[in-house]
Amino acid sequence: MEFRSAEGRYDRFPALAADLVQRGVSVIVAPGTTPAALAARAATTTIPMVFGVGDDPVKLGLVANLARPGGNATGINFFAVELAAKRLELLRDLVPGATRIAVLVNPASTTIAETVSRDIREAARAIGLQIKVLDASTIREIDAAFATLASERPDALFVANEGFFIDRRVQLAQLAAHHSLPAIYQDRLHAEVGGLISYGANLGDAYRQVGVYTGRILKGSKPADLPVVQSTKFELVINASTARMLGLAVPPALLASADEVIE
Repeated sequence: MEFRSAEGRYDRFPALAADLVQRGVSVIVAPGTTPAALAARAATTTIPMVFGVGDDPVKLGLVANLARPGGNATGINFFAVELAAKRLELLRDLVPGATRIAVLVNPASTTIAETVSRDIREAARAIGLQIKVLDASTIREIDAAFATLASERPDALFVANEGFFIDRRVQLAQLAAHHSLPAIYQDRLHAEVGGLISYGANLGDAYRQVGVYTGRILKGSKPADLPVVQSTKFELVINASTARMLGLAVPPALLASADEVIE
């Protein structure tokens, strides 16, 4: 197995994908980052590819059809983008007095950042919330974004689905705690390190499906014949300790619906 990482620098993905193509690998796996999947798709139309993305792969141009992908790529959609409105509703339920929500996106992931910003604005208008979008694609830019939050004092923070933000989950949780800012995230890994609440697909389950499809392709299956899988396992995780620290009373209905409450 040949492992490659852009180490948070998404502009490196095209060169990394081209290197794997040059090496003549049997299959390229891009398990959780849309820019990686798009780079691999652009690098080859012949080497099989298995992706894991958080948005509609047809809209992204990765496949022609979910049921019959038709090209050299297939994989799983774990609905990170489509669940943005749901996460916003959960944040409002947890912080009922909130009217001003900050949204943190990574502009380096252009497609996801634009889609999330658009969907969040639409969802916010529907429930009467005001949105302020902040960009961060480096560690220093995360610090700068929280400095802006400290001066503008929004009621809560929505952290967009983003591999870079998962990598920086400890930094995000610590900064949110330092500024007493309720925040919601996509992946349970955020809640496990002190983030207030997370809601999204079970990424472990999604990664396993990527592995299953990779194995099937190595045994002779064609990506064109393997339907794109859509995540069906979602989890709501609440960090009760963080909620108490922020002085939040978690509604009983929200606690009852949580898949896990971290004490």
